Amino acid sequence: MRILVTGSTGHLGEALMRLLPLHGHDAFGLDVAAGRFTDIVGSVTDSVLVHDILQGADAVLHAATLHKPHVATHTRQAFVDTNVSGTLTLLEAALAAGISRFVFTSTTSAFGAALTPGPDEPAAWIDERVGSIPKNIYGATKTAAEDLCVLFARRYDMTCTVLRTSRFFPEEDDSRAIRERFGDTNAKANEFLYRRADIEDIALAHLAALDRSPGSGFARYVISATTPFRAADLTALRRDPASVVAGYYPTFASIYERRGFSMFPDIGRVYVNEKARTELGWKPQYDFGRILEQLAADQPIGSPLAHAVGSKGYHSEIFADGPYPVDTAL
Repeated sequence: MRILVTGSTGHLGEALMRLLPLHGHDAFGLDVAAGRFTDIVGSVTDSVLVHDILQGADAVLHAATLHKPHVATHTRQAFVDTNVSGTLTLLEAALAAGISRFVFTSTTSAFGAALTPGPDEPAAWIDERVGSIPKNIYGATKTAAEDLCVLFARRYDMTCTVLRTSRFFPEEDDSRAIRERFGDTNAKANEFLYRRADIEDIALAHLAALDRSPGSGFARYVISATTPFRAADLTALRRDPASVVAGYYPTFASIYERRGFSMFPDIGRVYVNEKARTELGWKPQYDFGRILEQLAADQPIGSPLAHAVGSKGYHSEIFADGPYPVDTAL
C-alpha cells in the first residue's frame, strides 16, 4: 500500500517511516518540520496540499499532533487547529481521494481524570470501556478528533481506527518527584508494568490496524505493553506493588537490587491491551519480563528501533525545571 504518514519527523512518525518499507509498503511523510524521513514539509491543516498529496494513496497513518508537553507553551486555539482541524482536513481529503483506511494516533491521556482513583480506591483498570474525562486541552482535542473518526466511519463507510497509545517517549519524566527519587531507566522499567510501551510495538500496532478490512467501520484500542496484572491485584497495587510484582517475576527483586532500582510505592492505573491483541492480532514483544531480561544482561532497555529513533524533544528551548514546562491550570 502507498501510505501517508503525518508527523514523520517526530518520534512515532520516524518509527513508522522506518518500519513500513520493511513490511512492503510505500510510505511518504508529511511534517511541518523538515527531517530525514519527511518527503513533504507542510501542515495537516493545509487543505489544498493535503488533498493534492493524497491522490493515489491507499491509507493514512495520522500521527501528527500537538502533545501534552505543548500545553504550557501553545495556545488552546493552536491545539484545536492542529489536533481537530488538521484531523478533519485529512479525513475530508481521504474521503475525496477514495481512501478507505485511516488510522489515528490518539493517547491514553484522553481518559483524563478516569486515570486517577481516590486515595482509598483500588487502581483503575483502563480498557476501552472506560469513558473519557479530559483534564486539559490536549485530551479534549484528541477526544474531539476521535469523534470525527467515528463520524466519518459511520457516515461514509470508512475504516477508521483509533489507537490510544501509552507513554513511549524517551525523554525524562516531567515529574520532579519521579526524577529526584528514581533514575530514568528505573522509572521507565517500572512503567512497562502498567503504562508504557516500546515504540516498535506501537508502530507494529499501526501496521496491524492497516489490515482491518475495508468497510469495517470504527474501532478504538488501548495500545500499551501487556501488563502481568489482573483485576484481583488492583487493591494491592495501591499499597505494595513490589510484592505484587514479585509474585509474577521471582527474579525481579534480585535484578532490581543489583541495579540499585526500586519499585514505585503506588500504582494507580493499569492499561489493558487485550482487545488490540485479540482483534488486531497485535503481538507486542516488549513487556516487563523482557525489560527484566535486558536489565539482567546489562543491556539498554527497549527495542533497537527505539534506540535508532532516539530522543527528539518537544521544544527548541531548554527548560530549567524538566524536559518541558508542566501546565498547572485547571
